[in-house]
Amino acid sequence: MEEMTLHIKNMVCPRCVMAVEEVLTDLQIAYERVQLGEVVLGKALSKEQRKHLEQRLQSLGFELLESARSTTISKIKTLIIEQIHYSKEPMTMNFSDLIADKLHHDYGSLSRLFSSVEGMTIEKFITRQKIERVKELLFYNEMTLSEIAWQMGYSSVAYLSTQFKKETGMTPSQFRKDREPRLNSLDKL
Repeated sequence: MEEMTLHIKNMVCPRCVMAVEEVLTDLQIAYERVQLGEVVLGKALSKEQRKHLEQRLQSLGFELLESARSTTISKIKTLIIEQIHYSKEPMTMNFSDLIADKLHHDYGSLSRLFSSVEGMTIEKFITRQKIERVKELLFYNEMTLSEIAWQMGYSSVAYLSTQFKKETGMTPSQFRKDREPRLNSLDKL
């Protein structure tokens, strides 16, 4: 029996993985592993199982992806989210090389596909994800702005501040003082 991979949209955090695992267990669907954006099953699903799985996932805000285009977009987003929000190691290559390398496609064609489907560039998506992560780090107030800028790969605090203000309408210092968590759900970015 050959394993089957399902791609799921809006799986953006460890809690999402746990929620999908719970659905699979409830539906008695055996799986090899669940990670951000995908589920590897030991065998293919029946039409009935797939229908039930789709319904349960939709009720939780997830979407079972069908088309290759949707799957590719989901993989790009998952790579970016994993790197920005969950990776402990600083990046050793730029995002365009990382995405092209992991998806085994030319970055230019991936970028055009992403823009045509999402209505924004990959770079804009990366910026939004970085700013959300910066907001989270500012909210917890455990790092200086210099440390945050370095961790997020910004060349300077000034550049981080400029991008932050452009995205949020306030400076990082104003955001930190405000203390009201204006964090957005990662699947809504």
